[in-house]
Amino acid sequence: MENEQPGRIENQVYSNRVLRSEFDENWTTCISKSGYVIYTATNDNAEVVVLLSDGSRKLLIFDKGGKVIVGGGGTSHYSKPHIARDTV
Repeated sequence: MENEQPGRIENQVYSNRVLRSEFDENWTTCISKSGYVIYTATNDNAEVVVLLSDGSRKLLIFDKGGKVIVGGGGTSHYSKPHIARDTV
């Protein structure tokens, strides 16, 4: 990804500011009984680029087995640990 900033390791986090997420090919998807969409990383270095409501973008990098859980209203939960980098 071009113009990446240094990354930092994040613990369990959630956000209600996500407008859009773009997952690379290293993810599987399922829907839980409660209606959440669950993305699971199938390989190390699985990437997600998220566009936040303030216009900023972040690159999130997960190890195999990492999860992103998306609910209604733009709420997203991210498993720990993962790397977060600001992108321009």
